Amino acid sequence: MSPVAPTETDPPSDPVLAAERAHLARAEECLAQMRVATTAVTDAGVDAWASERLGAARAERLRLLAADPGVPPFFGRTDSTGPAPETFHIGRRHVRDDAGDPVVIDWRAPMSRPFYQATAVAPQGVARRRRFGFSDGELTGYEDERLGTGDDGPGEFLRAEIERPRSGPMRDIVATIQPDQDDIVRAPLAESICVQGAPGTGKTAVGLHRAAYLLYTHGGQLARTGVLVVGPNRAFLRYIEQVLPTLGEVDVAQSTVADLTGRVPVRVVDGPAAAVLKGDVRMAEVLRRALWGEIRKPADDVLVPLAGRRYRVPVERLKRFVDDLRRRARGADDQQLLHYAAGRERLAMLLAADARRQKEEAGGSPTDAETRKAARSAEVRAFCDEVWPARDAAGLVAALFTDAALLARAARGILDDDEQALLSWPVPPRSIRTAPWTEADAVLVDEAAGLLERTAGFGHVVVDEAQDLSPMQCRAVARRLAAGSLTVLGDLAQATSPWSAADWQQTLTGLGRPDTVVRPLTRGYRVPAEVLDYANRLLPVIAPGLPAATAVRGEPGSLRVRSVTDLAGPLAAVVAELADEPESIGVVCADDAVADVVALLTAAGLPAAALVDDGEPPARLAVVPATLAKGLEFDAVVVADAAAIVAAEPRGLHRLYVVLTRAVSTLVVLHRGDLPVQLAAAPVG
Repeated sequence: MSPVAPTETDPPSDPVLAAERAHLARAEECLAQMRVATTAVTDAGVDAWASERLGAARAERLRLLAADPGVPPFFGRTDSTGPAPETFHIGRRHVRDDAGDPVVIDWRAPMSRPFYQATAVAPQGVARRRRFGFSDGELTGYEDERLGTGDDGPGEFLRAEIERPRSGPMRDIVATIQPDQDDIVRAPLAESICVQGAPGTGKTAVGLHRAAYLLYTHGGQLARTGVLVVGPNRAFLRYIEQVLPTLGEVDVAQSTVADLTGRVPVRVVDGPAAAVLKGDVRMAEVLRRALWGEIRKPADDVLVPLAGRRYRVPVERLKRFVDDLRRRARGADDQQLLHYAAGRERLAMLLAADARRQKEEAGGSPTDAETRKAARSAEVRAFCDEVWPARDAAGLVAALFTDAALLARAARGILDDDEQALLSWPVPPRSIRTAPWTEADAVLVDEAAGLLERTAGFGHVVVDEAQDLSPMQCRAVARRLAAGSLTVLGDLAQATSPWSAADWQQTLTGLGRPDTVVRPLTRGYRVPAEVLDYANRLLPVIAPGLPAATAVRGEPGSLRVRSVTDLAGPLAAVVAELADEPESIGVVCADDAVADVVALLTAAGLPAAALVDDGEPPARLAVVPATLAKGLEFDAVVVADAAAIVAAEPRGLHRLYVVLTRAVSTLVVLHRGDLPVQLAAAPVG
């Protein structure tokens, strides 16, 4: 490594630095010219549709070329080997000059891959890799790696970028993607991938960068089908929401499972037993039976009006129509081939088609419009209402929860009496809107909606914190997947839900991609070794057999563990001490202690505010409920009463593991009760 001027001290006589600054200025000028040229595109006025398409294309192009203050056009460079070496500057977007020659290569382009993949052992035609240091958009230094010389350790610039303080939303990692991460980012669109990523390995960033890469590589296809990112809660989505826009991608849907399935207003919270039952995959079959069990056998002939006459369709033929449609609803592999609402429409058309056949046999020639009108006639509608009644998703689930006989028929051989009692509403609601819906109920309503009609799907879906999804939530995500592919992100050691499994097979099967390859990420880039090793002590208990992550950096003094008799004084003192250094501080505590901790800190003159799922994140000092900590990072984390976090839920040790691994620089653990035995031997500061 040969770093030059990593800070403000840049030698004015350095010709390399001067040349790179000149290239930076040229790149910024070319980018500005590209924006001007796009704005100058005129409308030839061929027709309204062409004008609309041109305007949309121009707006999209301007959006992609929009200046991003503080983000330089490039962050790296490669020099190739050979007698006529080529130089490529690598950045977040492609920049070209007036002649069309590249000034900056998009990081997703194939020729950029050696920047991420080249090593001393396998230089991939790269003689030198150069990284740049910036301050407020100004190029302040550079660092060279000469490949093929055995000098293969992380440089100071790379280390500094990885260790940058955490403040505000998650940033992209485009300048620091490592080879194992890059392999996942550039995986083909047709390939579904499950990333088992330990804390600090960058699994969330890798998943988002894969979405950006796929949109760049398969833009036309994904523009039609779309990309969806599913996160565990809204606080998490706010944390990651700026990553894709900084990479030039804004047309990506981001949602929680609760938002995806929000067809009814959630008013109450399920008890643990009811929540587990409603998340069980058996509920899918109960709902299917309840819906398709509504279909009755025809009892009489039907007279179908067509073009001024009525044609009798005999009951035996009607029975055959209904039976054939029911059989076609599910294929040999038990997959749904016909949705309920489509079956009702087809039944109406079968009656109209039968009447048309009869008229044609008598010498008539009814039109298609007349046939469609017959399918909509009062006589046909009345028959369908009797035999194949129209249903809505919320009404079906509400009927199941209020009609004991219906539930018993649908759940026979699937749920026992006690389980059926857990599902029943003690008092029938006055209306669907005022019913005591829970989040788990909303997922069931979404399942019912998927039985009624086809759910619109996406070309690629990224699912983060997937280890916590219930089987029914997995099915809700799978319905949005259609024929597309998946990027599944998670960590079995951070599994805190009652549905969490010991391996990924159950989740991947529920997501509809059981053959998905699991790729591990075990090199931690953000969490210091001292903190990670401490948290790893819990792994033999919470995730036996899961390989422990290793950190690429150590930070002596980053871990402090203190036993206290009273939380108030020590907590305020620790936070006040930390407030002079880190950019962001997260005080994590059991959910029911958040209000007390906020009051304690504000009384001590510290500007603390609670992190809430639906609100804006606190600016710098956040009091974080333990259940919202997953996926977040802070420069310093203070764990307020670790034992209370463990005691708050059945998988409390898993929750504590999550909490312990949120720190980028400093972790302070304050405990009033006994620590788990695995952590008790840690040094006390």
